[in-house]
Formats: sequence, C-alpha cells, structure tokens
Amino acid sequence: MASGQAVDLEGFTMTDSIMSKAATMEIPINSNGDTRVLGEDDGLEQDLQQVMVSGPNLNETSIVSGGYGGTAEGIIPTSSIKDLRTKCRGINVAPSQSAASRIANQSDDFPGIPGPSLHSGSSPTVAEEATRGVAVEKFDMMKKWSLNTYKCTKQLISERFGRGSRTVDLELEAQIEVLRDTKRKYETVLRLARALTNHFYSMVQTQHALGDTFADLSQKSPELRDEFGYNAETQKLLCKNGETLLGAINFFVSSINTLVNKTMEDTLMTIKMYENARLEFDAYRADLEELNLGPRDAVTMARIETAQQQYQIHKDKYERLRSDVIIKLKFLEENKVKVMHKQLLLFHNAISAYFAGNQQQLEQTLKQFNIKLKPPGADKPSWLEEQ
Repeated sequence: MASGQAVDLEGFTMTDSIMSKAATMEIPINSNGDTRVLGEDDGLEQDLQQVMVSGPNLNETSIVSGGYGGTAEGIIPTSSIKDLRTKCRGINVAPSQSAASRIANQSDDFPGIPGPSLHSGSSPTVAEEATRGVAVEKFDMMKKWSLNTYKCTKQLISERFGRGSRTVDLELEAQIEVLRDTKRKYETVLRLARALTNHFYSMVQTQHALGDTFADLSQKSPELRDEFGYNAETQKLLCKNGETLLGAINFFVSSINTLVNKTMEDTLMTIKMYENARLEFDAYRADLEELNLGPRDAVTMARIETAQQQYQIHKDKYERLRSDVIIKLKFLEENKVKVMHKQLLLFHNAISAYFAGNQQQLEQTLKQFNIKLKPPGADKPSWLEEQ
C-alpha cells in the first residue's frame, strides 16, 4: 500500500483500526523523522481512547496510513486532534443537556408532581439539618430516660432487698394507707348497692306484670272480681312506690360511684406521682452519696456537680408533689364526710318509708334531696331520634 494514500476503512476490521491508532500514538514522528514526546501525551491518549469509544462512526471517516519511516503525511496533526477532541466533548455534552431539558419539561407534563432539582441549593441542606436535629433530640431524650430508668430500678431493687435507704414520711404514708383501705370498702358498698338496684328493679317489673294480670282476671272472672281487683290495686301501688325507691337508690349509687371512681381515684393518681418522685429522689440521692465517697479528681468533681444539680431538681419535685398529696387528702376527707352524710341519710329514709308503706314520707324524702324521677318511657328514644 502506497504511503500517503487515503484508504476507506470499510474493508478494515476494528482490530486493525485500533492497532493502527496505537502505533501512531506510541511513536509520534515529526517532519524530520525524529522521535519526540508530545506535550499532551497523557491527555491525548485519553482523548483518543474516548474518540474510539464514543466518537463518530468510523465508517464515515477516512485516515491517512503510513509506516514508521513515512513522511509527515502519515501523522495526525495535533491541531486536528484538538479539534476532534472539542467535537467529541460537544457530542458528550449535548445528550446531557437534552436529558436535562427533558427532565425539566416533566414538570410541565405533570403539574401536580414537581420535577427534580438540577441545581444543588440550600433546601436539601436545611432539611438534612432539621432531620439531624430531630434525631439528636430524640437520642438525648432516650438517653436521659434510660439513665433515669436504670437509677430508679437500681434503687427499687436495693429497697426490696433491704440494702438501700428510702425517704419515709410516716404520717403521710399512714393517711395514704387509710385512703386505700377506705376506697376498697366503698367499692364493696358500691357493688352491693348496684346488685340491690338490679334485684329490686326485677321485683318491680314482676309486680307490674302481676298487677296487670290481676286486673285482666278481674274483668274476666265475675265471681272473683273484687278479690282480683284488690290485689291488682295493691301491686300497682307497690310498683309505684318501688319506682320511687329505685330513683333514690340510683341517686345513691351515682354519688358513691363519683366519690370512689373520680374523687378518690384522682387523689390516688397524685399519690402515685408522689411515690414515683420519691423513688427518683432517693435514686439520685444515693448516686450523689456514692460519688461523694469516691476520689476527688477533676472528672469526679464535675460528675458530683452534675449529680448535685439533678438531686436538687428531684428534691424540689418530690417536695412539691408531697405538698399536693397532703392538700388533696385534706379536701378529700372533707368532701367524703359531706357526701356520705347526705347519701346515707337519703338511703335510710327511703328504705324505711318504702317498707313501712308510707308513700307520703317516701315522696317527701325525694323532694328533700332534690331527686326528680323520670316519667315512664323517658329512657326510650323518641320516634324522631330513631329515624
């Protein structure tokens, strides 16, 4: 093949093309036939490799072939390589710009979905900082909770096994124990009063049905009309008085339920908070005492100062809840006496009047305590409410 003759590469294989390029790249020859090192050897090698991979189609390109001892016609000029590198870079950048424009146009096709951000702004950084801040805050809360739980559990186990000391207020704890015992007994009264209400309600319903049956038989049995009539009137009167007594008993049950399950329970919840505060106070007190018995180096002194601050915080919390418990116990006792005096008097007068058959006294008892009975059928919803 003659030197300097332009040959079409359609007949060459890819291996021949690469070897030809490699030969030209490895030993560049100047116009005098001397060997030298190009200034851009590293960048040129990378650019040529990029051209072979992502450059234009070789089937549409022609090169000049030449040997090692050929003339300058067999050399690819540096300026041509730079132009080719610029074109290749333009080819590589263009698809990216087209892709970027397509990504940006996606937000126009879907107005409800924001397109991806092509520029790294400050919004992701602010979001990451906010997320990191929340995570750090949660971690600190978990750390404090774990440390507090560990100290309280350690103190509780020490108290159970008789190894640790605890703060004791004998007078207050005696009042708390009396309250708990009183609550258990009042719960028994409430349970029995509800059972009495249920049984008495069944009896009143039975009397009502029996009175209706007697009245019906009085109409259908002429020979026993008077006898059935007397019994029907008696059962109706007992049924009426029974409904009045049921109103008094229901009021008694409702008042006891409020006293036991609301007033006493609220005081017991405050007592529970007080006992937890007492346990925390003793746990941090024991921790401070243990640190005071150790060495007094710089690290230990810093820990002692921190423990002293925590001890003071939990001491103030303990004393505040202790004061709240004392106040609530005092008001609970006054309220209990007032409520039970009224309810026990109501229960006694209503039961006595009913079983004595004194209808007037029974009705007067309800008026005395401002108890209003619901008319028959008042508990049933109206036809408008049922719709």
